[in-house]
Amino acid sequence: METNVQTRHIHGILVLIAMLSPAVRADEGMWLYTAPPRQQLKERYGFEPTAEWLDHLRLSSVRFNSGGSGSFVSSRGLVLTNHHVGADALQKLSDAEHDLLATGYYAKSAAEEKPCVDLELNVLVNIRDVTERVNAVVTPDQSTAAAQEARRGIINTIEKEEFDKTNLRSDVITLYHGGEYHLYQFKKYTDVRLVFAPEQDIAFFGGDPDNFEYPRYDLDICFFRVYENGQPAQIEHYLDWSEAGAGDDELIFVSGHPGTTNRLNTVAHLEYFRDIQFPERMNTIRRREVMLQTYSQRSLENNRRAKDELFGYQNSRKARLGGLAGLQDPALMAEDELRAAVAADAELKSKYGSAWDDVAHTLKTSADIRLELNLIEGAGAFHTTLFDIAHTLVRMAAEDAKPNPERLNEFTAAGRESLEQELYSAAPIYSDLETVKLADSLSQLMEQLGAEHPLVKSILAGQSPRARAAALVAGTTLADVDQRRSVAAGGQQAILESQDPMIQLAVLIDPRARELRKIFEQQVEEPQRQAYAKIAAAQFKVLGTSTYPDATFTLRLAFGTVKGYEQDAQQILPWTTMGGAYSHAEAHGSVPPFELPQRWLQRRDQIDGSTPYNFVSTADIIGGNSGSPVVNRKGEFVGIIFDGNLESLVLDFAYTDDVARAVSVHSSAITEALRKLYDASDLADELGR
Repeated sequence: METNVQTRHIHGILVLIAMLSPAVRADEGMWLYTAPPRQQLKERYGFEPTAEWLDHLRLSSVRFNSGGSGSFVSSRGLVLTNHHVGADALQKLSDAEHDLLATGYYAKSAAEEKPCVDLELNVLVNIRDVTERVNAVVTPDQSTAAAQEARRGIINTIEKEEFDKTNLRSDVITLYHGGEYHLYQFKKYTDVRLVFAPEQDIAFFGGDPDNFEYPRYDLDICFFRVYENGQPAQIEHYLDWSEAGAGDDELIFVSGHPGTTNRLNTVAHLEYFRDIQFPERMNTIRRREVMLQTYSQRSLENNRRAKDELFGYQNSRKARLGGLAGLQDPALMAEDELRAAVAADAELKSKYGSAWDDVAHTLKTSADIRLELNLIEGAGAFHTTLFDIAHTLVRMAAEDAKPNPERLNEFTAAGRESLEQELYSAAPIYSDLETVKLADSLSQLMEQLGAEHPLVKSILAGQSPRARAAALVAGTTLADVDQRRSVAAGGQQAILESQDPMIQLAVLIDPRARELRKIFEQQVEEPQRQAYAKIAAAQFKVLGTSTYPDATFTLRLAFGTVKGYEQDAQQILPWTTMGGAYSHAEAHGSVPPFELPQRWLQRRDQIDGSTPYNFVSTADIIGGNSGSPVVNRKGEFVGIIFDGNLESLVLDFAYTDDVARAVSVHSSAITEALRKLYDASDLADELGR
């Protein structure tokens, strides 16, 4: 027989369920492959994915270490992603005579496939829950500093153990902000070669004015091939190609790597984003965008050198503005339903009720150190590739002297191969661009911390930001890969004896940088992790694990339907056509960024103008999903994610399908363009084979 206390508790749980049951709505969710939305799919669409279907899609999905997603689309290692995901590799393969970003590229034979200098692709092959082992090292009586060190130690240990056993990239992923920890193991491909890219004018047709808008007319695609032992990799799991592509109201799935969402965050945390973090970041983005625009306008070569980075800041500026608009909507700052529900239940309140105040307390510390943390430890004051190299060499020498469990997570044994691939990249470094960027960021350092700040004075060494930047870039030898290797081989002794001014700068700022990082990790990150673990536990208590965690740039499954929307009293159709690209160009005077490439103009009569080109769906996506394959119930490739509309930018914080849409390139447009515009029928024939 139930006691009165038990009865009240059961009643409280029922109230909680009633309050929170709409939490996962419609087509919401960036779902773990270990916990797919089976119930939602069955109830809404009558579809039940099998284990084999899920495994095949997971193993066909690819993560780009440069940021983005992709998929295998042939048995010979062919990978399809977005042009803007591949842009980093295209930029590094270009020079003054060959601007692959602008002109595009097609390798008509294997011999012409261009090796990328530092690109790493990952495929998720194993997943295991290690929550119990991670949590076991943290005890209630520990200080947050001791807890942080213990947690870091066990995570480093697990990653090394698993890497040593399997030789697979092994990462312990924090889920539900600390509610769970999963070991993700990836097969790595580091011999990656460029196969095909269209001109940037058509990959990013409409430029900044059309970015995050719809309708769109972009061929935002790029093909690479992975090699093993000097030969195209033989791939078992790849996506069959659908020539028909997605249809109206069709159920589709997106398998990709969404970067970061903040949907579990407390209202206080969202207010921190709104009032402090986003405005500060926006100021830096705008500053760097103007600086790079000014540099680019000085010559065509300058424009080529800065093009990809400038695009990144322009894209970030618009994305952040959309996110900030969402944060400024009072509806997003409504009372936290989970917090109210926990407060209404005595047992849950006792266990978890303090978590929200604990998060708020950490935000005060974060606000106090944020500016200096970003400038010094985050290297915002040293915005150059050359300083990044110096900083890595200095830190690596110091961390290598420690036992693996005690190292900073970037320098653990399990991640060494990936670290060295980036550190020893042969990507070109342009001294004039490095100088301009460093001068601007040193100037920002002086502005924000003040000219009399002791560390600022030490960094500038009695010079103006511009003069100091010029001296640092001119004096360093770290553009030479062999020099980097030599310094790394010499360890701490080589660092201490180095006369390289960039290394000396990294040594100078390292003590304060480490101090700031330690404060953040032990007084902000760790207590937040513990607080959010309580919030996640409360959520699990009420809803079980039928919810999804915030995004972590690891593989997730989303779903939705191909569906238009209404905007400003106008019905926006889900489709555009290839013929519509010409009308869109003409409506804007056919001038940049609405100027079609010459081949598109010359071969206009050869393509079927009614071919579906771009389309929108209700799939739940965010940054990092760029390049994700869109598949149908059969698991066939029907499109590729490349953007969201402006209304989708609030998805960082909350899902809505009223007008938020994911934007994709249709599979039939890809083959139509390859065959009729780019003379790439062999590539089109390979798809799905």
